[in-house]
Amino acid sequence: MGYIGLVVLFGLIGLLFSLYLYIFVLRQSSGNEKMRAISSYIQEGAMAYLFRQYSVLAIFLAIVFVVLTVLININVALAYLLGGVCSIIAGFIGMNAATRANVRTTTAALDSGQSKALSVSFSGGAIMGMAVASIGVLGLGILFLFVKGAALKAAMVSGFSMGASSIALFARVGGGIYTKAA
Repeated sequence: MGYIGLVVLFGLIGLLFSLYLYIFVLRQSSGNEKMRAISSYIQEGAMAYLFRQYSVLAIFLAIVFVVLTVLININVALAYLLGGVCSIIAGFIGMNAATRANVRTTTAALDSGQSKALSVSFSGGAIMGMAVASIGVLGLGILFLFVKGAALKAAMVSGFSMGASSIALFARVGGGIYTKAA
Protein backbone atom coordinates (compact mmCIF):
# COMPACT_ATOMS: atom_id res chain seq x y z
CA MET A 1 0.00 0.00 0.00
CA GLY A 2 1.46 3.33 -1.07
CA TYR A 3 1.06 6.76 0.45
CA ILE A 4 -2.24 7.38 -1.29
CA GLY A 5 -3.62 4.10 0.02
CA LEU A 6 -2.67 5.21 3.53
CA VAL A 7 -4.46 8.52 2.98
CA VAL A 8 -7.64 6.68 2.03
CA LEU A 9 -7.20 4.33 4.99
CA PHE A 10 -6.79 7.24 7.43
CA GLY A 11 -9.87 8.90 5.96
CA LEU A 12 -11.85 5.72 6.63
CA ILE A 13 -10.42 5.42 10.15
CA GLY A 14 -11.47 9.01 10.85
CA LEU A 15 -15.01 8.27 9.66
CA LEU A 16 -15.13 5.20 11.88
CA PHE A 17 -14.05 7.34 14.83
CA SER A 18 -16.82 9.81 13.99
CA LEU A 19 -19.27 6.90 13.99
CA TYR A 20 -17.94 5.78 17.37
CA LEU A 21 -18.51 9.28 18.79
CA TYR A 22 -21.98 9.40 17.23
CA ILE A 23 -22.92 6.11 18.89
CA PHE A 24 -21.55 7.43 22.21
CA VAL A 25 -23.73 10.55 21.93
CA LEU A 26 -26.82 8.54 20.97
CA ARG A 27 -26.37 6.29 24.01
CA GLN A 28 -26.77 9.27 26.34
CA SER A 29 -30.17 10.05 27.81
CA SER A 30 -32.31 12.38 25.72
CA GLY A 31 -34.28 13.62 28.72
CA ASN A 32 -37.96 13.65 29.49
CA GLU A 33 -40.85 13.57 27.03
CA LYS A 34 -41.04 17.35 26.66
CA MET A 35 -37.30 17.63 25.99
CA ARG A 36 -37.48 14.86 23.38
CA ALA A 37 -40.46 16.54 21.69
CA ILE A 38 -38.71 19.91 21.46
CA SER A 39 -35.54 18.21 20.23
CA SER A 40 -37.43 16.36 17.51
CA TYR A 41 -39.00 19.62 16.30
CA ILE A 42 -35.58 21.26 16.15
CA GLN A 43 -34.08 18.30 14.32
CA GLU A 44 -36.99 18.12 11.87
CA GLY A 45 -36.74 21.84 11.12
CA ALA A 46 -32.98 21.75 10.72
CA MET A 47 -33.09 18.79 8.34
CA ALA A 48 -35.91 20.33 6.29
CA TYR A 49 -33.82 23.49 6.04
CA LEU A 50 -30.75 21.54 4.94
CA PHE A 51 -32.66 19.62 2.28
CA ARG A 52 -34.06 22.86 0.90
CA GLN A 53 -30.73 24.66 1.01
CA TYR A 54 -28.82 21.81 -0.60
CA SER A 55 -31.43 21.41 -3.34
CA VAL A 56 -30.76 25.03 -4.32
CA LEU A 57 -27.00 24.56 -3.99
CA ALA A 58 -27.19 21.45 -6.20
CA ILE A 59 -28.34 23.73 -9.03
CA PHE A 60 -25.37 26.00 -8.32
CA LEU A 61 -23.04 22.97 -8.35
CA ALA A 62 -24.44 21.86 -11.70
CA ILE A 63 -24.02 25.30 -13.28
CA VAL A 64 -20.43 25.68 -12.07
CA PHE A 65 -19.72 22.10 -13.18
CA VAL A 66 -20.78 22.97 -16.73
CA VAL A 67 -18.79 26.23 -16.69
CA LEU A 68 -15.65 24.47 -15.45
CA THR A 69 -16.08 21.72 -18.04
CA VAL A 70 -16.28 24.28 -20.84
CA LEU A 71 -13.61 26.70 -19.60
CA ILE A 72 -11.06 24.35 -18.03
CA ASN A 73 -11.68 20.59 -18.44
CA ILE A 74 -13.87 17.73 -17.30
CA ASN A 75 -11.34 16.50 -14.71
CA VAL A 76 -11.35 19.75 -12.75
CA ALA A 77 -15.14 19.92 -13.07
CA LEU A 78 -15.51 16.38 -11.69
CA ALA A 79 -13.17 17.23 -8.82
CA TYR A 80 -15.27 20.34 -8.12
CA LEU A 81 -18.41 18.20 -8.06
CA LEU A 82 -16.81 15.63 -5.74
CA GLY A 83 -15.67 18.39 -3.38
CA GLY A 84 -19.17 19.85 -3.30
CA VAL A 85 -20.77 16.47 -2.63
CA CYS A 86 -18.26 15.78 0.16
CA SER A 87 -19.15 19.15 1.71
CA ILE A 88 -22.87 18.36 1.52
CA ILE A 89 -22.33 14.98 3.20
CA ALA A 90 -20.28 16.64 5.95
CA GLY A 91 -23.04 19.21 6.45
CA PHE A 92 -25.68 16.53 6.92
CA ILE A 93 -23.48 14.61 9.34
CA GLY A 94 -22.75 17.76 11.34
CA MET A 95 -26.35 18.95 11.54
CA ASN A 96 -27.60 15.51 12.50
CA ALA A 97 -24.96 15.14 15.20
CA ALA A 98 -25.48 18.65 16.57
CA THR A 99 -29.25 18.41 16.82
CA ARG A 100 -29.02 15.06 18.57
CA ALA A 101 -26.21 16.15 20.91
CA ASN A 102 -27.98 19.32 22.10
CA VAL A 103 -30.74 17.67 24.10
CA ARG A 104 -28.35 15.04 25.42
CA THR A 105 -25.94 17.73 26.61
CA THR A 106 -28.78 19.51 28.41
CA THR A 107 -29.90 16.26 30.02
CA ALA A 108 -26.34 15.41 31.06
CA ALA A 109 -25.97 18.86 32.66
CA LEU A 110 -29.23 18.48 34.57
CA ASP A 111 -28.64 14.89 35.67
CA SER A 112 -24.87 14.62 36.10
CA GLY A 113 -23.37 18.09 36.07
CA GLN A 114 -20.88 20.07 34.09
CA SER A 115 -18.28 17.36 33.54
CA LYS A 116 -20.68 14.93 31.87
CA ALA A 117 -22.30 17.72 29.84
CA LEU A 118 -18.88 18.81 28.59
CA SER A 119 -18.06 15.25 27.56
CA VAL A 120 -21.30 14.89 25.60
CA SER A 121 -21.07 18.32 23.96
CA PHE A 122 -17.40 17.90 23.07
CA SER A 123 -18.12 14.50 21.53
CA GLY A 124 -21.03 15.98 19.58
CA GLY A 125 -18.83 18.70 18.15
CA ALA A 126 -15.96 16.32 17.46
CA ILE A 127 -18.23 14.24 15.23
CA MET A 128 -18.44 17.10 12.75
CA GLY A 129 -14.77 18.01 13.04
CA MET A 130 -13.58 14.47 12.42
CA ALA A 131 -16.13 13.92 9.65
CA VAL A 132 -15.11 17.08 7.76
CA ALA A 133 -11.41 16.24 7.91
CA SER A 134 -11.96 12.56 7.13
CA ILE A 135 -14.30 13.16 4.21
CA GLY A 136 -11.89 15.72 2.77
CA VAL A 137 -8.92 13.39 3.10
CA LEU A 138 -10.92 10.48 1.73
CA GLY A 139 -12.20 12.49 -1.24
CA LEU A 140 -8.75 13.75 -2.17
CA GLY A 141 -7.24 10.31 -1.63
CA ILE A 142 -9.76 8.76 -4.00
CA LEU A 143 -9.02 11.45 -6.59
CA PHE A 144 -5.30 10.76 -6.33
CA LEU A 145 -5.82 7.01 -6.70
CA PHE A 146 -7.32 7.48 -10.15
CA VAL A 147 -5.40 10.49 -11.49
CA LYS A 148 -1.89 10.42 -12.90
CA GLY A 149 0.37 13.40 -13.45
CA ALA A 150 1.36 16.13 -11.02
CA ALA A 151 -0.12 19.02 -13.02
CA LEU A 152 -3.51 17.34 -13.33
CA LYS A 153 -3.49 16.41 -9.64
CA ALA A 154 -2.76 20.02 -8.69
CA ALA A 155 -5.59 21.28 -10.86
CA MET A 156 -7.96 18.69 -9.43
CA VAL A 157 -7.03 19.59 -5.86
CA SER A 158 -7.97 23.16 -6.71
CA GLY A 159 -11.27 22.00 -8.19
CA PHE A 160 -12.05 19.77 -5.20
CA SER A 161 -11.20 22.53 -2.75
CA MET A 162 -13.28 25.07 -4.62
CA GLY A 163 -16.28 22.71 -4.64
CA ALA A 164 -16.02 21.94 -0.94
CA SER A 165 -15.43 25.57 -0.02
CA SER A 166 -18.21 27.01 -2.14
CA ILE A 167 -20.82 24.71 -0.61
CA ALA A 168 -19.45 25.23 2.91
CA LEU A 169 -19.48 29.00 2.44
CA PHE A 170 -23.08 29.14 1.25
CA ALA A 171 -24.15 26.67 3.94
CA ARG A 172 -22.45 28.77 6.61
CA VAL A 173 -24.06 32.00 5.45
CA GLY A 174 -27.45 30.36 4.98
CA GLY A 175 -27.20 28.58 8.32
CA GLY A 176 -26.46 31.86 10.07
CA ILE A 177 -29.51 33.44 8.50
CA TYR A 178 -31.63 30.40 9.42
CA THR A 179 -30.55 30.43 13.06
CA LYS A 180 -31.18 34.17 13.34
CA ALA A 181 -34.67 33.72 11.89
CA ALA A 182 -35.44 30.83 14.22
